[in-house]
Amino acid sequence: MQCRHSNRLVCLVLAVVTAGAEPAAAGRRETIAGPVEARVLKVIDGDTFLAEALVWPGQIITINVRVRGVDAPEMRSRCRAEKIAALQARDALESLLRSGHVSISAISGGKYYGRVLADVRSSEGIDVSAHLLGATLVRAYAGGRRVPFAC
Repeated sequence: MQCRHSNRLVCLVLAVVTAGAEPAAAGRRETIAGPVEARVLKVIDGDTFLAEALVWPGQIITINVRVRGVDAPEMRSRCRAEKIAALQARDALESLLRSGHVSISAISGGKYYGRVLADVRSSEGIDVSAHLLGATLVRAYAGGRRVPFAC
């Protein structure tokens, strides 16, 4: 960064503040290739589950995982049809992850409300996103504005 301010102290402060901010911004874009083995603790909805991930020997973290590439109907929708579709999507994800073990990869954080975003494979090797899309229980999603499912 080149500072054009006449006061060197102001330039120094700007440099320190900017340097401190850059790692945090970079961290949001960081992706962990994986795969990381995880144990499913609870399915939350049709595209999110709570898991314990073994990130390092003896180091387990508990985190919500959002399945990349899909958007499920909302459980809290005011629309009855969407609520019913949400329950079906959640039940399908629960059934798919019944063994309790998954492999997550291409793990990233960011704007997902305390969740990580990841590609997910069941213990049987099934691509969770592709399976849910094939069953037409969810929509393909690559970010951006969410479109309501019904009503």
